[in-house]
Amino acid sequence: MYVRQFMTAQVFTVNPSESIADTMALMREKKITRMPVVEKGKLVGFVTDGDLREVSPSPATTLSIFELNYLIAKTPIREVAIKKVITCRPDTQIEDAAMLMRDHKIGGLPVVEGDKVVGIITGSDILDAFLDIMGFRSPGRRVMIETKDQIGIMSDLAATTKEYDVNIGSLAVYHLKDNQVQILARLQGDRSAEVEASIEKKGYRIIK
Repeated sequence: MYVRQFMTAQVFTVNPSESIADTMALMREKKITRMPVVEKGKLVGFVTDGDLREVSPSPATTLSIFELNYLIAKTPIREVAIKKVITCRPDTQIEDAAMLMRDHKIGGLPVVEGDKVVGIITGSDILDAFLDIMGFRSPGRRVMIETKDQIGIMSDLAATTKEYDVNIGSLAVYHLKDNQVQILARLQGDRSAEVEASIEKKGYRIIK
């Protein structure tokens, strides 16, 4: 699974000379929380709603409301934008993008090809990918199997589903301690309940 499958291709960008006020207004209008800063088609920065909140006036300031509004209206976004931007490519694997976000403690990545921004991927997009991998949106019967991590388990499961003319719509494996695994399968077919009963009869533990 690749970033291109989950990224948002329609990206709103801001020029570094745009003011903080205009950038905030655009983000509110488009209902977005982060924007690449682009100059002459090249990515030069990144700004988030968190960055803008940090530079917004606090109640403790001694400036008047007129002075505050003036500063926000006149200060260019380049003054607050992140200059060293962490990016990924459309062909970056989704798990690598997730690791980048986790390691750098950030909620989104501009997706670039060369110098051009072609998309943006966020933590919500990563969560969508996770839900797809887990088969959350897929039809079928959800079956959780717990067993020893040993050779032959997958072939045994495949043989059982084939016997009952049932398809495995999705499959995810979680490794536990003591050489145990949990296998989450989404079974599709009229005889899915029979598959579950057969698996249990073979000695696998079915977690309800």
